[in-house]
Amino acid sequence: MNLREKYNIPSSAVITIAGTVGVGKSTLTKSLATALNFRTSFEKVDTNPYLDKFYADFKAWSFHLQIYFLAERFKEQKRIFEYGGGFIQDRSIYEDTGIFAKMHYDKETMSPVDYETYTSLFDAMVMTPFFHHPDLLIYLEGSFEEIIKRIKLRGRQMEQDTPIEYWEEMYNRYEKWINSFNSCPILRLNITEYDLYNDENAVEEIIKKISYVLNGSKEFYMNKR
Repeated sequence: MNLREKYNIPSSAVITIAGTVGVGKSTLTKSLATALNFRTSFEKVDTNPYLDKFYADFKAWSFHLQIYFLAERFKEQKRIFEYGGGFIQDRSIYEDTGIFAKMHYDKETMSPVDYETYTSLFDAMVMTPFFHHPDLLIYLEGSFEEIIKRIKLRGRQMEQDTPIEYWEEMYNRYEKWINSFNSCPILRLNITEYDLYNDENAVEEIIKKISYVLNGSKEFYMNKR
């Protein structure tokens, strides 16, 4: 019996991994997809034509970057719908709107007109029949110091060159956002409490917690800390 059957995870489930940059979303996405025999939906970073320009000049490129991510994520939502679920998704569309676009609007690196255009597009997209709210959102969290350490270890030059104040701003906004998020059940995981690289049992422990949420337990369904 595989882990999906053992823990009664629906084959049509859509599970989204959320959390700030460097927290380990891609690693968990791959591990869960392999263990559950699910497809993956990844954020397109390496092929993003705006990312380097954005990190060099937030104000000039924030709108372009967010529109690109919104379009790519909506295409992924359509793909998930067409397959009938069974996906682990790296980052949610809600983070783009509730954290990244909002942060640039608040800090005046995205104009009010651009922000209104962006949010109007988002509102229209989530009303389409292709949009599937996740069955579960897994929120990865840890101390700010631990996350900065992981960003440095990852070694992406554009991230190394970004002021630490930007990462601190994003970290605080994530904490505020998750405490008010209510579009689907939430499972909060502290990144220091599991090691997917060295502990072969870690992914099963996470799946066990996922099962508790998807099958009605309130123990791990935590919108509020």
